[in-house]
This record gives sequence, structure tokens and C-alpha cells, in this order.
Amino acid sequence: MTEAFRIPHERLREIATRLLEALGAPPEKAALVADSLVAANLRGVDSHGVHLLSYYAEHLRRGLIDPGADGRVVSESGACLLFDGEHAFGQWVSAQCCDHAARLAREHGLGMAVARDSNHFGAAAYWGQRISRHGMIAMVMSNASPSVPPWQGREGRIGTNPMCVCLPTTGRGAWLLDMATTTVAKNRILRAEANNEPSIPPGWAMDEEGVPTTVTKKAKLLMPLGGYKGSGLGLLCEILSGVLGGGAIGLALGGTYLFDRPMRTSHMFLAIDVGRFLPLEEFQRRMEKLVAEVKSSAPARGYDEVLVAGEPEQRIEEERLRKGVPVDPGTWEALERLAGETGVELEP
Repeated sequence: MTEAFRIPHERLREIATRLLEALGAPPEKAALVADSLVAANLRGVDSHGVHLLSYYAEHLRRGLIDPGADGRVVSESGACLLFDGEHAFGQWVSAQCCDHAARLAREHGLGMAVARDSNHFGAAAYWGQRISRHGMIAMVMSNASPSVPPWQGREGRIGTNPMCVCLPTTGRGAWLLDMATTTVAKNRILRAEANNEPSIPPGWAMDEEGVPTTVTKKAKLLMPLGGYKGSGLGLLCEILSGVLGGGAIGLALGGTYLFDRPMRTSHMFLAIDVGRFLPLEEFQRRMEKLVAEVKSSAPARGYDEVLVAGEPEQRIEEERLRKGVPVDPGTWEALERLAGETGVELEP
């Protein structure tokens, strides 16, 4: 196969679930992990989609992810909760922490859960949306393997460290910010390499000397978003997850593409009950007004319209729900290899 083809999202979710079950994941956990990955594909965030299954598989085989672990609450005090992931699936840990944060916010107006010793949790937007469905503003952060040099450095010390803010709004008032604190996620460069793309856009990565490069094979270090500002945001995510939660930080972290030690990732989930400030319907109306004002700006040269955070992904999701999820050759070949190793049959 040399070109991407489309798979209905239901079928892709089924494939991912069966592969995870064949790797030892209990059905409920396999279904959750698969759903989170396919949800990213649906939104066009393919860097956090099903192509990650091959890396999850290697972590499972090496015992770095414990598929049967649930994690546990370490402490709860007022609106604050600390969770030990016990090396479970990051998605399983995150689902529990999101629900705890929402529960605490209903009780106190605010609820915050911090998890440690977890694993990769997929796209942060998936967890922001899980909290926002409760009528709450969600903030989600995580640390990650130290693949990003600090500003003025050329050795990895900070992770891509994603952050997400998701509002309980829909339609014209919708706004969902989901971003790495680097220009792009590392997965995007790895996918470019897997698909034999010779070059990447400027600003994505640096070579081993810390010099910006557009040559895919020379891309060794990710560039922080906006220079020193992205470096500061990356550290903020590290502080509110790893440092605050007593988990691994900096060089002690493993990673999705590192197989010599557990990831020990930490996450932060904050829920804010909008109803403690004003009725949810009024919040929606105010967001519609704000978004409309932002979008009323005349587009800059080269653009047809002004978009707000989450709008491009929403449009992609609407299209992919109708037409199916495009799967590139590199991803499909990886899924075929994994299927062959686990005895799962695939059909395009």
C-alpha cells in the first residue's frame, strides 16, 4: 500500500481494542484506550492516534505498563486529591482522576486531582472534554520524557508537556485549547520519518547541536513553542504535575519511545464548576458573544477566515465521522506487524 485509505471510526476502534486485548489488556481498559486514540484520529490529531499502539505494545511486553493495575487514591483533602497510578494505562488513571476532579468541584466549586507514576494518556483534549461534560471548565496538564532543550540549551531536559483548557460550551460558543509546549508533538516527526518524508516544516526541530533543521533524519531535538515562553510553559506543566504530585521529574522520566524504564508520567486535572459563578446558559451566551467578536476580525492576507481554538479539529471530526479516518501507509504497516505478532486478523 502506497497511499492512505479511510477506515470507519467504529472499525478502527474495534481493531485497536482487539489488539490491546491480545496484548493482555482487560476488555474495559482496552476499550477506553482504543477510544481515546481513535478520538484523536477523528479530530485530526493523528500524532496521538492509533499509530501509538506499537509503542504501547512494547511497553506492555517489557512490563513497563501493568495492564491489570487500577491505581489508588493516596490522599484527599478538601478539593485536592493525590492519585498513584501504579504504572497502569495512562488512560485508565486519567479517567478516574477526571471523575474525581469533577466530583470535588461539585462539592467545593473547584476540584483538582494530580496523578503520579502513570503512563502516556493520549491527547489531553480527551480528558478536558470528559470534565467539561459535567458543566465545568477543565484544565489538564502532563509532564513527559525530557526530549526538549530548555531555552538556550541543546540537551533535552523538559518534555513536550501538553496543556489543555476545555469549556462546557457548544456550537458557536465552543472553545477547546489543546497544545504541546513545543511547536509540535514528537509523534509528528516520527510519523514523517515512518512515511519517508525527507523534510519537515521550519521551526519544528533542531539537530543534535541545537541548530534548527528541516531535514527529517537530522531532527533530534524538539523546539519549545515561542522560545523562552514555551520553555516556561513546559516547566509550569512539570511543576503542577510531577513536582506537586511527588512523581518523577526531568531526567528521571521514561517516555513513549524509551523502553529501558517505566514512564512514571504525572498528570494534573482541574475542574471549575461554572455554576458557582453564573448560570451555565449565561456562560454559553457570553462565550458565543466573545467568539463572535473574535471571528468578526477581518482575516489577514492569505486567510479566508478567523478560527478559534478547537474549531479546525471540530471540522475535521465532522468530516471523518462521515468519510472515515485516513490511515497512512506507515501506520497501517505498523498495525499489520502488530496484528501478525498477536494473531489478530485485520481487514482494511
